[in-house]
Amino acid sequence: MIDVYTAHTPNGVKVPIALEELGVPYRMHRINLGANEQKRPEFLRLNPNGRIPAIVDPEGPGGLPLSVFESGAILWYLAEKFPGLMPGDPVERIRALEYTFFQVGGIGPMFGQAGWFARHTERMPLAIDRYQAEARRLTAVLEARLQAVPWLAGHVYSVADVMNFGWLRAPQYAGVNLEEFPAVQGWVERIAARPAVLRGLQALA
Repeated sequence: MIDVYTAHTPNGVKVPIALEELGVPYRMHRINLGANEQKRPEFLRLNPNGRIPAIVDPEGPGGLPLSVFESGAILWYLAEKFPGLMPGDPVERIRALEYTFFQVGGIGPMFGQAGWFARHTERMPLAIDRYQAEARRLTAVLEARLQAVPWLAGHVYSVADVMNFGWLRAPQYAGVNLEEFPAVQGWVERIAARPAVLRGLQALA
């Protein structure tokens, strides 16, 4: 059974969703971010960066326990180990990798900054405009992709969809209106209706 250390954040929901999709048993350890539990020594042994999520797989390579941090690394590890989220087609596998890194390097940081500056007590219009514009630009990239194919990897639901869904399910946080991006909106709705996704979100409710 995989131990999951996470919280209800855009990055934090990815892991239970992925595990539910893969049908892998897990034990949830909810981390209280408000109490800075992610900065305590016992958590820093799992992730020296002091951020959620993190996992411990008791049956890692060689049958030895393995801890993994960073949501992209965790989901890629799980998708490679267990069948269900890694495309079998080599081209779709590369597309899944592309859009996984697209989330890690673009969607996550830009959406996060857009939301942070919009809610900061000191208003910084230049920063708000800059990050919200970038969040909309990145969403437009997804829109173009999803107008062409049903899923980010192509014709199969994959790890890339789970990675990006965590942020796109609440886009208003970053000043993004999904009515302007109908293909993305439909994609979000399809993912949100999946039974495994509902179970993964419920695990953190």
